[in-house]
Amino acid sequence: MKKALISGVSGQDGSYLAEFLLSKGYEVHGIIRRASTFNTARIDHIIVDEQHEPGAKFFFHYGDMNDATSLISLIQKILPDEIFNLAAQSHVRVSFDTPEYTSNADALGTLRMLEAIRLLGLSDKIKFYQASTSELYGRVQETPQSEKTPFYPRSPYGVAKLYAHWVTKNYREAYNLFACNGILFNHESGRRGETFVTRKITRGIAQIKAGLEKKIYLGNLDAKRDWGYAPEYVESMWQMLQQEKADDYVIATGQTHSIKEFLEEAFKYTGLGDWQKYVEVDPRYFRPSEVDVLIGDSSKAKEELNWNPKIEFKDLVKIMIDADLRKLGIEVPGEGDKILQEKFPNKWWQKD
Repeated sequence: MKKALISGVSGQDGSYLAEFLLSKGYEVHGIIRRASTFNTARIDHIIVDEQHEPGAKFFFHYGDMNDATSLISLIQKILPDEIFNLAAQSHVRVSFDTPEYTSNADALGTLRMLEAIRLLGLSDKIKFYQASTSELYGRVQETPQSEKTPFYPRSPYGVAKLYAHWVTKNYREAYNLFACNGILFNHESGRRGETFVTRKITRGIAQIKAGLEKKIYLGNLDAKRDWGYAPEYVESMWQMLQQEKADDYVIATGQTHSIKEFLEEAFKYTGLGDWQKYVEVDPRYFRPSEVDVLIGDSSKAKEELNWNPKIEFKDLVKIMIDADLRKLGIEVPGEGDKILQEKFPNKWWQKD
């Protein structure tokens, strides 16, 4: 049985990845940060559910990307076959307020993980996945963006992730470590963090429908992003580590849509009418330096990984709306549920 270690297991991607690996029969170990409040909501159902593949098990451990000793100790104890480094301070706007913390966790945290593998003499035994990001492209130098597009990050988050990206490549070349960078463009779901714009919109709509809120406050409505569905994206992480040779891959839908378009689709789907009645632009949510347009070219992943996304932009909006309405006990339109049933009749994740 293969063993996998996931840092950031309590996040959107980590929780989906844990479910996916369990469906493959893995023994899955997840790292979470110790906190005074419970922070395992996305994985609680995994912790208590024993209906995995025969023999598959899930365990979580306390650790921190800022603590090299804890990382070395966990890797030495678990001896995983694969490590998925998903832990990060991942909110771009917040990174401007906490640049040092973001750099420590996202950049040096990755270095600590790689060094732990090297120091333990496991470079030829462990496969490593680094969660890279489309924010590396920042002020884009070409459209669409591929693995060969020059990077130009425009936030402390993007800069920290650029270091992590390049140090991963360096350890691959210097120590013959099987290490891959997944340059994932925006990917969303009902588990997306509530401070991210897509989830702010869908959760805000649910609260408006429930009479709990009257307005949604957002920043730059003209920003365009390449949005996909998170469960599909985590599958690509695993696919990268199953290749004969380690490499880097862009994962994206190849389509871009503005936040205004997301608002239009979301409000139309729920029948609330004109979104402008409910949305206010708040300068607090603008970035000091903006990333205007991102659109990915995943031709390499399609050819080498046989990865092809099934969920399109309008599908994603409906899936997220249904999930947030359901959380508040509101009757859902149901189109998002139908899309999931049609496109994933044998889906491996347990909830949206």
